[in-house]
Amino acid sequence: MPIFEFVCKKCNHRFEELFIGSENRKSICPNCNSRSVEKLMSAGAIRPNGIPTGAGGFSQPSCRPATGGGG
Repeated sequence: MPIFEFVCKKCNHRFEELFIGSENRKSICPNCNSRSVEKLMSAGAIRPNGIPTGAGGFSQPSCRPATGGGG
């Protein structure tokens, strides 16, 4: 279930909304009830290399100890 961030073009209030499934409703500003809102790009939805993850967050790289001879 994705959470989207919005900003109201009328009062500049920022808010988040949870959308279930492929729900396609128009958001309304909870501060001034304006329908003039803009969806923002959320930083948490993009990995550092630019590939979105299925869960909407960052995935940690697997760290493995170096192998081979040293010394």
